[in-house]
Amino acid sequence: MKFSKLRQLVLISAIGLVVATILSGCQIVTIDYLFVATQGSTITGSSSTCPNGEIETYAVDSESGAIRQVDPQVCSGGTTPVALAVSPGYRNLYVANQADMNIVHFAVANSGVLTNKDSVTLPSTPVALAVSADGNTLYVVSGTTSATLTAYSLSSGTIGSVASQVNLTLPGYAGDTMIPTGVTALANGNAVYVTAYDQSSYNPGGTTTSTAPPGWVFGFAVGSGGVLTPTPASPYNAGVKPSALVADPTNRFVYVTDFASNQLIGFGIYTGNQLNYLLNGPYKSGGEPSAISIDPRGKFLYVSNALDSTVTAYVIDLPTGTPSTAVNTTGSQTNNTDTQPVAVAVDPALGRFVYTANYLGNSVSGFKLNPISGTLVQTQATPYPLHGNNPTALVLVPHGNHASQTVTP
Repeated sequence: MKFSKLRQLVLISAIGLVVATILSGCQIVTIDYLFVATQGSTITGSSSTCPNGEIETYAVDSESGAIRQVDPQVCSGGTTPVALAVSPGYRNLYVANQADMNIVHFAVANSGVLTNKDSVTLPSTPVALAVSADGNTLYVVSGTTSATLTAYSLSSGTIGSVASQVNLTLPGYAGDTMIPTGVTALANGNAVYVTAYDQSSYNPGGTTTSTAPPGWVFGFAVGSGGVLTPTPASPYNAGVKPSALVADPTNRFVYVTDFASNQLIGFGIYTGNQLNYLLNGPYKSGGEPSAISIDPRGKFLYVSNALDSTVTAYVIDLPTGTPSTAVNTTGSQTNNTDTQPVAVAVDPALGRFVYTANYLGNSVSGFKLNPISGTLVQTQATPYPLHGNNPTALVLVPHGNHASQTVTP
């Protein structure tokens, strides 16, 4: 009798162990947290004061790239969030809220939990954000009738005073209306670049009053105390309506998407952080390229195309910086997303996954990145529906101890 009970106990323990093993195998192994800003809030309750704007937190499966929500969504701290940025140590997240004209700082816990810490109110509408490589400066571009680049000092993530501020105006066309669209800072901390277009010369459906070329990149060298000084020959012509830009991790190239001309423009960075066009450019993109991201190795470039609902993948020739379209093994160059992707990001640690925020699809699309060819394959169960509507931005934060990928030219 005792022996029979013992066998039953052993059998039950064995079954429990097998079930636990199966369940653990089904669980997502988190390698990153994915944060998404949406303009339609789902946070309700009598005690809630959350306006239309929230941040949703998702865990990324390290094998499949699939995502699942791990924390409740939190208020973005304002209305109509349009941009996100993280500090180099991934401990701080910043969100730009367009309607409230503020920047809100969140602390990022190891578990991915976000805590609202502080904020700053701007005199004009924020458009895009970037954090310096040393984590000491937050760059904000703002304005709807005039364009301004402001550098805020950061102390342990807290937003401090204005270190430097410059207005983006065209030489010879000081009265033109400049509309800023993006900002990026070099990894070495030496310079920051801003894209903008001249609405006085490019205004579909409206009147124009200027003969100036419409698309521009403004370059600024970063000096002592964060003081910004125009780089030689700045600003640089950049197509018709530049929509976004990114610098490679080796501080040698800057890439700009031209929304109106369906193309990618490449620049080399030279003495004094001056920009010059890369050879054989510009390069074809999909319809209405909206955002751009580069993998942490500096080998691959990804552009989201809002009109086509696709992602274009490029392989960067490291000696020259020339991007060439990466062709999938099936022969297809089309990587379909959900409707109207407006933001794209590569996971920053291992560079294995690419995600887009799909504004009209109310979702995130995921792709697995081939580290040899740069081609993309859709992740399991993509696209992933969101709780809030109209996502506008997304960022990824590494979780745990794993080496980052870098490239040596």
